[in-house]
Amino acid sequence: MAVTQQEIENRLWDAADELRVAMPEAQYSSVVFPLMFWKYLSDTWEHHHQEFLTDNEGLLDGLSAEEAHEIEYRDYQSFEIPFIHPGAVQQRRASWSSILATITQPGLGHRVRASLQAIETANPDKFSRLFGSMTWTSEEVLPGEVLAAVMQAMDRTPKMHEGNMSHDVLGGAYEYLLKRFSDGSGTRAGQFFTPREVVELIVEILDPKGHESVYDPTCGSGGMLIASANLLKAHGGRGYTLKLYGQETVADTAGVARMNLFMHNLTQFQVEVGDTLKDPRFKKPDGSIAQFDVIVANPPYSLKWKPWTRDPRAIGGVAPQSSADWAFVQHMIASMDPKKGRAGVVLPHGVLFRSGQEAAIRQRVLDDDLLEAVIGLPSNLFYSTTIPTAILVFRAPGTKAPERQAGVLFIDASKRFIKAKKRNILTDADIAATVTAYHSAFDVDGNPVDPDGDGGLAARFVSATEIVGNGYDLSIGRYIKQAAVEAEDLGTLIEAYNLARAERQKTEQRMLEVLAAAGIEGFDE
Repeated sequence: MAVTQQEIENRLWDAADELRVAMPEAQYSSVVFPLMFWKYLSDTWEHHHQEFLTDNEGLLDGLSAEEAHEIEYRDYQSFEIPFIHPGAVQQRRASWSSILATITQPGLGHRVRASLQAIETANPDKFSRLFGSMTWTSEEVLPGEVLAAVMQAMDRTPKMHEGNMSHDVLGGAYEYLLKRFSDGSGTRAGQFFTPREVVELIVEILDPKGHESVYDPTCGSGGMLIASANLLKAHGGRGYTLKLYGQETVADTAGVARMNLFMHNLTQFQVEVGDTLKDPRFKKPDGSIAQFDVIVANPPYSLKWKPWTRDPRAIGGVAPQSSADWAFVQHMIASMDPKKGRAGVVLPHGVLFRSGQEAAIRQRVLDDDLLEAVIGLPSNLFYSTTIPTAILVFRAPGTKAPERQAGVLFIDASKRFIKAKKRNILTDADIAATVTAYHSAFDVDGNPVDPDGDGGLAARFVSATEIVGNGYDLSIGRYIKQAAVEAEDLGTLIEAYNLARAERQKTEQRMLEVLAAAGIEGFDE
């Protein structure tokens, strides 16, 4: 009988909940995901091994062990679950069921670690560094009896292989846990998980096509890469034809992304570990930045960083040490394929109007006509921050549609959401309305040609001339008067207040001088 989504999700959460006596919920993912993926690999291997034995019954007696191994791995298996300490008297396969049989014996964490490392070593092209640091296998970090309880609870989950459940169910269960862990872990989850509906909105706008490359320079758990494949599949394409690339600073999180992609039956991917700004891992043979068709990202906001001293990515200048927001944008621009590259990134509103070095970069990007759209989102959408954010959409030089050249499309979607317990949520209707507004046609004044065709959102196409006249300020409220978003940038607000206060004092002084010259007295400053 087919396994339901609800059933596997409930069983997996029961397993995760066994960790409550040993660690905070924010750390569950480092244990549950490696165990879940190990069980998936083991169940899948054993399923295909049984098929091999059944299909070749009667033939195996005439084959040597080497010949049988060659047939099985040529026709049935796509990866290997090796033996631990091969050749030993009590050798065990590095499978879930094999280690589960020893669950009452001391040293369970050591055996689990040895199994996971053996799988990585036996499959270097597929699973190298997949399971992360595995510090949780230490008795000091996770007592053996707790690890045993988690494994026993997870073993009550139905067999995780395609003969028993689809990859849609498996992938859905994985994403369920991602969201559940994020809901319970507060701001820490912002570096790990971007809400699914925000991801879907960005991917819908960028619209990946079959056989294209998709790159996320801050990929977290890989959600944007997976959403790209899911969207292509939903539109009748073949999601597995996409070539997926990601880079992530935290090794354990990169492992989560790799497991997530495998769970969704996506195998054409490469996820690297490293600081994208300091050490970009995807490069051309000549050492320049590799380029992709679609770039998506939700980078850490206003990250303090060590600015570049000499880097070809730094068009328009170098972002200040206090905020790497525009540095991530510069990296994404450098990563766009020159013929059809497009990029979408979520950032705080401060990038739209902050002065200094960021203003210089913003000016260069606008002068080069690289920015296609600014979409204002509601506040409190993310796990890591309550501030309102915006999606910025970029196109490679000269690749904008003719009607979108020499200007920027502004969309105010800040009012389109529903309130949930911990954060605001975009509904499918909200996403569809925003995408409709993005695809709208606009007249010479920048207003939608069809008043009913803008998705019910305030949208306007603003000429480059008008933006230049506003000092390259991209604040949505400058161009869409009903925009409700207030940019929460304390430094900018204080600066604006001080300027207004000085202007008021100057005006009052001038008024007093005029009154005094007219012989009118009795006014005090």
